[in-house]
Amino acid sequence: MADARQHEMLIVTGMSGAGRSTVANALEDLGWYVVDNLPPQMLRPFVDLAGRAGASLPKIAAVIDIRGGEFFSELQDTIQELRKGTALRVVFLDASDEVLVRRFESVRRPHPLQGDGTLLDGISAERNRIATIRGASDLIIDTSGLNIHQLATVTREHFSEVDAVGVSVTLLSFGFKYGVPADADHVADARFLPNPFWIPELRAQTGLDSDVAAFVLEQAGAREFLARYAAALEPVLDGYQRENKRHVTIAVGCTGGKHRSVAMVKELSTLIGALPRVAVSVRHRDLGRE
Repeated sequence: MADARQHEMLIVTGMSGAGRSTVANALEDLGWYVVDNLPPQMLRPFVDLAGRAGASLPKIAAVIDIRGGEFFSELQDTIQELRKGTALRVVFLDASDEVLVRRFESVRRPHPLQGDGTLLDGISAERNRIATIRGASDLIIDTSGLNIHQLATVTREHFSEVDAVGVSVTLLSFGFKYGVPADADHVADARFLPNPFWIPELRAQTGLDSDVAAFVLEQAGAREFLARYAAALEPVLDGYQRENKRHVTIAVGCTGGKHRSVAMVKELSTLIGALPRVAVSVRHRDLGRE
């Protein structure tokens, strides 16, 4: 049997309604061989098949979810077994309860675990059943604020040409008043800086505008924080590469996600992007919400 470690393998799982089908389609567009709704017991035969196929199936992905019923409970044990001899990563898709309810209602379909209860009953039951899988995942993507096109773009950012770099970093600005991003690996707080919101001529602008960026970066401690934070992240990103963690999300927040966090993320992207074998993409989650 061929060595399975020569293959890249993804397990795509997560909450029902969080966008697994969109991610699967985007992976197929990137050249991955994707199997949907695969029972966990079939993962090992799937890996063995890819091994026999050799270079014709270098990247394989399996979408596994609660539709597997009682079989889903065996997924954690199967993942631990596969990690011993396979270049395996687990991607978990999540979304807020409010968003999941809205998505199910829009397609007029019940939740797989809803039974005679409500949609929220089904969602709560699913969260309880897959909490362990979420905690063991290599990458968590919160799709609450993403449409299908944006989710496909995020998928491409994470999984296209990943071998060209050691680690792909997503720098994400956000507003604390809208909640801390569920998929953030690291969170920094830019609220120690004066808020441009209280400057009348800057209020309507954003951190992407030069006047706001200059105001934020000229404040005492701003550039010092960025330099030290980037320096602190360098050994962390080196360690991620050694541990084969290829994707990391670093979030920087301010009150509304419009001024300080946006300017700081933009500047941080230059510092992080200069590190060896690091690719950086930038997202502004809450820009435009005010």
